[in-house]
Amino acid sequence: MSFNRSIFARTFMNIPAIKRFCAALPHAIGEIKWQVDMVYMIGGKMFCVAYEDNNGVGKVSFKVDNDLFLSTSDRAGFIPAPYMARAKWVQVIDLKKVSDAELKALIRRSYELVALKLTKKLRNELGIP
Repeated sequence: MSFNRSIFARTFMNIPAIKRFCAALPHAIGEIKWQVDMVYMIGGKMFCVAYEDNNGVGKVSFKVDNDLFLSTSDRAGFIPAPYMARAKWVQVIDLKKVSDAELKALIRRSYELVALKLTKKLRNELGIP
């Protein structure tokens, strides 16, 4: 009896998949900043930064809950995000250390955390409760 092992394998996101996921979030806008980084924003505030170097190595940064910052940034494949750690951002430096489902959940949570910090007026304009 044989079975398809691939259905049991963890899948991992790459930078193009991360970009598609971020762009599909409601009211998300992507923009290239600093000449190489794809920055995703809601209401003009960043929630995710994706980058791929010339060797195809991808990195992604996003905000995490304050109480999860230390444990997340200490995980294998994660570091405190350069320049943004003070705002509780982490950077994934090895995308194979996090499953696609978990990475999507982390990015979505970053989106939610940033959206919650928008002004009440802007949240109402965007239809965010």
